[in-house]
Amino acid sequence: MDEQMQYPFFTKGTRELLQARVHIAQYSLPRAKARLESAKQSRLRLGDSGENPDNHVVKQAVGEFVLDCSEIGDDRPLTGCSFSRDASMLATSSWSGIAKVWSIRPLGITKIATLKGHIERATDVAFSPTDNCLLATASADKTAKLWNISNDRSLLLSFDGHQDRLARLAFHPSGRYLGTASFDKTWRLWDVNTGTQLLLQEGHSRGVYGVSFHPDGSLAASCGLDAHTLIWDLRSGRLYYTLTGHVSPVLGVSFSPNGRLVATAGEDNFCRIWDLRMTGELLYSIPAHKSLVSQVKFSPRDGAYLATSSYDTTTALWSAQNYKPIKTLDGHDSTVTGLDISGDGQQIVTVSHDRTIKMWSCNR
Repeated sequence: MDEQMQYPFFTKGTRELLQARVHIAQYSLPRAKARLESAKQSRLRLGDSGENPDNHVVKQAVGEFVLDCSEIGDDRPLTGCSFSRDASMLATSSWSGIAKVWSIRPLGITKIATLKGHIERATDVAFSPTDNCLLATASADKTAKLWNISNDRSLLLSFDGHQDRLARLAFHPSGRYLGTASFDKTWRLWDVNTGTQLLLQEGHSRGVYGVSFHPDGSLAASCGLDAHTLIWDLRSGRLYYTLTGHVSPVLGVSFSPNGRLVATAGEDNFCRIWDLRMTGELLYSIPAHKSLVSQVKFSPRDGAYLATSSYDTTTALWSAQNYKPIKTLDGHDSTVTGLDISGDGQQIVTVSHDRTIKMWSCNR
C-alpha cells in the first residue's frame, strides 16, 4: 500500500493575528531602513576590504573577561538567566520552579525578589527589552508566566495553551509579544498586554527547544530536536528558510545585531553560523566544545563576538570576524545550561547545574 499522501493545509488566522502582523510590519520597516543605512556607512568607513581595523582591539578586550562574582542561585540546578535592559538586574530560573531577581552591584549580586508560581521546574527566564519591571518565565508545567517585579512582585498573566513542557522563551524586540518553545512540536506567539495566543506555529517534527527574534522584529527563528532551525516571516507567516546542517538537536539560536547572521547551538558539539543574505547558507561550522552546546548569543551592542555555553562546564568566546576562539570562561563544576550578555557587551552571566550564578566582565 502506498504511503499516505500529505498535503499542506490552510488555517484562517484571527483578527488579533492580522493586527499583530500589521503592527510588526510597521515596527520593523523603519528599523530595517536604519540598519541598512548603518551597514552602508560601515562599508564606506571600512573600504573595499570589509575588514574591521579594530578587530585586534576587540579580541584583546574580550580576552580580558574575568570572573567578577559567584553566587549560589538556588537549592536545585539552574536553567536560565537574563539581564535586564539596563543590566542593573539579573533573573534566574531553576528546577525548583522558582525564578529569582538579583540586583547587580559593584561587589556582587543581591537577591531582591523570589517569584513562585510554577508547579514544576522553571526552564527559562527573560526580561522585557522595553520595561525593566516585566519578566517572563517558562516551565515544565506547560505554561509561561508574566511578572511585574516592581514593589508588588505580582503575577500579571499566565500563558496557557501548550500541550507539553516548555523549553525556552523570548520577547519580541518591541516588547509587545512573547515567543514560547515547547516539546509539543510548536512555538507560539502571545500578546503580552492581553495574554492572547496570537499564533500557534507548527513546522518541526520533534519538540521545539528555542525561539529568537530578528533585531528588526520582522523574523523569528525556531530551533528543535529535529536538528532543524526554521526562519519565519512574522509579517506574512511565510517560512523563509530551513537551516539544515546539525546532525543532532539544536538547543539555541541567536540573530546577529546587524540582522545578517544566525548562530545555532547543537547537541553535536558544534556552533554553526548561517548567512541570511544567501538564502540561509551555512557560512561556518565551529567545533565549539567537547560536549553539547546548550546556548549561543551574539554580543548585542555590535556583534563583535559570540558566546557559547556547554555541558563540558565551560563557556567559550569567539570572534565574530573570523570565528576563532578568543577565551574560555572556566569555573563551573557542572554543565552550563544558560548564558546572557549585557546590552553593552561588557558583562556575561552563566548558570549551571552546579547551582551557581557566575558573572564575568571586561572593560571594552
